[in-house]
Order: sequence, then structure tokens, then C-alpha cells
Amino acid sequence: MVLEFLDWVLIIIFLAITFGIGIWLTHNADKNLEAFFLGGRKFPWYIAGISMVATTFAADTPLAVTELVHQNGIAGNWLWWNMLAGGMLTTFFFANLWRRAKVLTEVELIELRYSGKPAMWLRGFKAAYLGIFMNCLIIGWVNLALISLLEVFFGLSAEEALWYTAAAMAFVTVYASLSGLVGIAINDMVQFLIAMTGCIILAVIVVNSEEIGGIEALKSKLPLGTLNFFPSLSNGSAEQNLTGLSLSVGAFLAFATIQWWASWYPGAEPGGGGYIAQRMMSAKNEKHAVAATLFFQIAHYCIRPWPWILVALCSILLYPELSESDKKLGFVMAIKDYMPVGLKGLLLVGFFAAYMSTISTQLNFGASFVVNDLYHRFIYPKAGQRHLVHSSRITTLLLMGVGLFATTQMTTISGVWTFIIECGAGLGLVLILRWYWWRINAWSEITATFTPFVAYAVSRYVLDLEFPDSFFLTVGSTSAAWILVTLLTPPTNKQQLQRFYDRIKPDGFWQAVRSSEQGGSSRIMKLAICWISAVAFTYSILFLTGKILLQEWQQAGILTVTTIISFGILRTFIRQTRILSDE
Repeated sequence: MVLEFLDWVLIIIFLAITFGIGIWLTHNADKNLEAFFLGGRKFPWYIAGISMVATTFAADTPLAVTELVHQNGIAGNWLWWNMLAGGMLTTFFFANLWRRAKVLTEVELIELRYSGKPAMWLRGFKAAYLGIFMNCLIIGWVNLALISLLEVFFGLSAEEALWYTAAAMAFVTVYASLSGLVGIAINDMVQFLIAMTGCIILAVIVVNSEEIGGIEALKSKLPLGTLNFFPSLSNGSAEQNLTGLSLSVGAFLAFATIQWWASWYPGAEPGGGGYIAQRMMSAKNEKHAVAATLFFQIAHYCIRPWPWILVALCSILLYPELSESDKKLGFVMAIKDYMPVGLKGLLLVGFFAAYMSTISTQLNFGASFVVNDLYHRFIYPKAGQRHLVHSSRITTLLLMGVGLFATTQMTTISGVWTFIIECGAGLGLVLILRWYWWRINAWSEITATFTPFVAYAVSRYVLDLEFPDSFFLTVGSTSAAWILVTLLTPPTNKQQLQRFYDRIKPDGFWQAVRSSEQGGSSRIMKLAICWISAVAFTYSILFLTGKILLQEWQQAGILTVTTIISFGILRTFIRQTRILSDE
């Protein structure tokens, strides 16, 4: 028996608390769509921020990090570490604008920003594409991760694990459909605390196990290059170092300099978007929206990853027999083999918590698009709020079914990741500039949305290119296409631009609807300094934490200095921009 009585007690208590919170907060979601999908726009920064972090901590995340560390050591995490620059850009340039827009969903912004039938049809398409298709892909890969965990941990067959996953998803769907975003966000706080506590305990136990023998022993046993924070760059597989831990120069450049602004990716959308935008819009005011997003970026990169990385490093030594496709399962095997009674149940609860926080958000977020931007916008515009809330609960249940079907059609998580990154390549710059340049129009975004699919198909199936060459081609061709289309098509209706500008009051190039540019460039420069210093501050904390854990004290001392300096600059310019003031 894998679990003992105490383990089962912890699991049952956790499920009872989760369901109890959902039932307790049901009345908060009954009022209207704003209450159901945005919590009535009353979240303080810490609830919105922790909810963002919890949602990005899915059941697949520790497994993905384990696989990256096996493939390219600690430096393999640059696949997602690179996205910090885009996240901080959202914090300082877009978080307050999303809250100020007063829209219910990110695609509702389309008809606030653009005009005419192109805007209407773009909103409808993106509601279906993001709310149903892309949302169910994400649900599918999160389900696949839970299935993998259940197969390894309990020795289940794939079919048995799928049934248990369906039961878990049904449980999440019930409390998510009852309580709306309020119940989801409160549960996120509880679930994130449990999940991180369990991962930290696992890291401590595994690192100090008899087989590993502590940090110094771990460092001495690992292959050369595994502990490097930056990749050993090569020009191809023939030049890889002796350990095989290297990235091509092109791949690192794609990660570090292009992907963060060019590619749409769930949770790291350039200019904000997805459930991140949903949490920003749910904050009680602009100050709380910015503070929540700033907390999210720091916690996402500095609090979460090191317990996973340490367990992943240990799993390289503990499970060398794992095949290339099974490397990610080293994390699950460490839970099974090293956690004692009670703590094993706690870690399993942590995985369930991570799974639930992500699935509940995806269901709620997807339902908001279907109900607000398809059903209410195109099918039943005269529907009352109580009817729409009832429709939202039904839609949540329907999305569960579609998500489970999508799960049965998937075989690999990495394949879905690659598809999403490359089919969103080149869209990011439009999503950024639509806030700051009046000339961006609906045709710009339509072109940037559809061109990547064509470019991806040509690069992969006609030219036979692989990442990063295919990625560079997609970004380049998409960028050229939308810029050309922007210049050749009429601008957005001036009255529509004026309405958008009057509500949002964005900085940047809005000479078509405002008479003076005075003051805009100065504020943008100060926000840019906030952005750069925040990126430096967060990376400094990330690397400082790693050096302390690895007991490399000299480099930790240098990083302490960079942390203090970057924090001082950030604090100074935050005060000057007043972006966190109540005024």
C-alpha cells in the first residue's frame, strides 16, 4: 500500500476544506457576471497575487522543471526564466491599464480598442479560440501530468489513471461553478501554501537522504556543467560539452531576447492577458492591480523553483535508469520513495492542490469568454444577470467535458508547449503596441493572430526547420505581415479611439486623439527604469537564493550587492511614477 491511514486522513481533510470554501462563498458569485468572473473587483493585492502564482503552479510544473534539469542542468530553466522581462513589462506598463479598462474579459477589450465588423468578428473568434480550443489544450496537458503522477505513484494503468483524473476534475468543477472566482482565489491561497510547503519538505528530505548525503555531496556527484546557471552555448550538437548540457546559440537567443515579447504563451502573454489579466481586473483598484502583478512576478521566479530544482538534481543521481521520455517522473518517484507516512500524503495533497488551482482557474476563465463574449455578445444580448450566472455554471460543466475529451487526444505535454509557443510567435508586439500606438487596428491583430499558423506550417512541413530556426522565421514573417497590413488598412474609427483614450488615458503615441504629448515620454522613461531594475532585482534574488542553497558564498555576496542596488533604484523610481500610490 503506497499510502497509510494518516496520509488518507490528510487528503480527506484537504478535500473537505476545499469543498467547504466553495460552498461557503457560493452566495458571492450569484449577483452578476462581474461577481462570478471577477469577484466583484474587490480583491486586495495579496489575494490576486497569490492566486496568480497558484494558478501557474500546476501539477505539470515540477515535472517539467525536472525534465529541463535532466536535459540541460539548472540552465535549462531559461526556457521559462526568460519570460520575466515580459512579466515585468506587464507589471509597470499594463496592470493599471487593464484595471482602468473596466472590461470583464481580455477579448472584450477588442471592441473597446477597435471599431467595426473586423473588431466584432475578432472578438468572437478569439473568445472561441482562447476560451475553448486553447483553454482545453491547457486543461489537457495539466490532466496528462496528473495521469502520469497517478500511474507512477499508485501503479495504475493509463485508463485507470484517466478515470481518477476525471473524478478529480469533476470535484474541481463543482466548487468552481458554485463559488466563481472568489472561491477559486481563496482556495488558491490555501492550495499554494500546502503545495509549496510539501515541495520544500521533499527537497530537504531528499537532499539529506543517505543516497545523496547533503548539498556538498550532491555537487560532487553531479556531471560537470549541471549546476551552471547559464547554458554552455554551442553551435550545434557536434559541439556539445562532455555532459551534453548545452543549448545552441540560436536557442538561447530565442529564449532570452525574442520569446518574451514576441510569443503569446498562457500566463506570460505580452501586454498581459489570460488569467493574469483576469486577476488584474479583479483587484480593488489600480494600485492593487500593480502590486499584485509585481508580487506575482517575484514569487513566480524566486519562491517556487528552487525546491523543484533541488529534487530534480537529486533525481539525476537517484534514477539514472529513467528513459529520456520518463526523466520528468523522477520528481514523483522521489515522493514515493523518500517521503515518510503523513508527509507523503501532504505532498500528494500538494500536487492535488496545484492541479486544482490551475484547473479551476482555466474553467472559470474559459467560461467567461464563452458566456460574456460569445453567448451574451452574439446569441442572447438581452439576457439578465441571473440568467448569465446560471449559464456560466452550465458552461463550466461543459468545458470540463471538452477538456477531458482533449486529454484523451494528447500524448505529450512538450508537443503542446511547442505548438502554443510557435503558433503565437509574432503576435506579442501587437498586443503590446495596441495600448501605446493609435495606428494599430483590428486588421493588425487579425494578421498577427493568423500568420503564425501559416508560417509554422511552412517552416515545419515545407522547409523542414526545427526550433529555433522555425521560431525566427515565424516571428520575422508575422511581424513583417502585420506591419504591412497596418500601413495598408484604414485606422480605427477616430470616435472609437477617442472613447478608448478617454477611458484608459495611455501614454505613448496618441497624437490622433490628443493635442499634446507633454509629459508622456518622461513617464514612460521612468516606468522603463522601474521595469529594468525590477528585472535585475528579481533575477538577483533568484540567483542569490540558488547560490545560498548551493553554499557558494562568494558569488552569493556579489549577488547580495546587486540585489540591494537594484532594489534601491526600483524603490526610488516607483515613488517617482506614483504607480503604487492611492491617487
